[in-house]
Amino acid sequence: MGKNPYTRPKKRSDIRLYFGKKYFTFKKHLNLLFGNYKFATKCNAMLPHPYFSHKTPLYRQLKDVDMYLQTNKVVNLNIAVPKMNLATLNPGETFSFWQLIGKPTKGAGYQNGMVLKSGTVTAAIGGGLCQLSNLIYWMTIHTPLTVVERHRHGYDVFPDSNRTQPFGSGATCFYNYGDLMIKNNTSHTFQLMLEITAEYLEGTWLCSSSPKSKYEVYEKEHVIQSQYWGGYTRHNLIHRKKYDSQGNLLEDEFVAENHAIMMYSPFITTTEVHS
Repeated sequence: MGKNPYTRPKKRSDIRLYFGKKYFTFKKHLNLLFGNYKFATKCNAMLPHPYFSHKTPLYRQLKDVDMYLQTNKVVNLNIAVPKMNLATLNPGETFSFWQLIGKPTKGAGYQNGMVLKSGTVTAAIGGGLCQLSNLIYWMTIHTPLTVVERHRHGYDVFPDSNRTQPFGSGATCFYNYGDLMIKNNTSHTFQLMLEITAEYLEGTWLCSSSPKSKYEVYEKEHVIQSQYWGGYTRHNLIHRKKYDSQGNLLEDEFVAENHAIMMYSPFITTTEVHS
């Protein structure tokens, strides 16, 4: 039986967190060096066929979050986006979020942006890059590309106000062992196109051939539960339906499972909450 995702959150010491981060960072470096990957590289020649596009707003009014953190987030995105814009995935190649961006440091121009730490909002150099990993993950699960590493958000910090995507359909990132890695197991080449406008972070997966299938992403088994230790947790499954170019359903695929500890009191209904 696996680890219970609904146990009471543990408070770890700063020393343990420091050395734990060092250990996992070093382990990830070794994996990237000796993991027999052929990584995506940038190519300025754009592929001809859009496969899936999406955009997310750069600024959102979040409760108890200073807007300067979002302003700094946009600075951070403007540094990171050019590093992976037009990253090209040939058949058999792997996209790695951190392999392309590198370590976000103050010396590289990154500012203090918003990050989530143990369910609380704080500031850290490079904060806000999760908006980029979220966007790429959401676009990727609408393509035949294969997500080989993705980390879910362990805490649900903000209510669902104006949510347009299912809960748990993003991918958190933290340097460097909280990576987003995508492999091209198809026979076609894919290319990631990214742009920052005045209001949005925009992205498109391009392809060397016209799309032969279309995906509809949705959630199943969504439930909010009260726990014995006094908090609430949230669970769901992300699935997607795959259609051919004529709109015929080909298959219904499991994508991911999400568990999160809620950091706010949910609106309780008898159909949503189970004691």
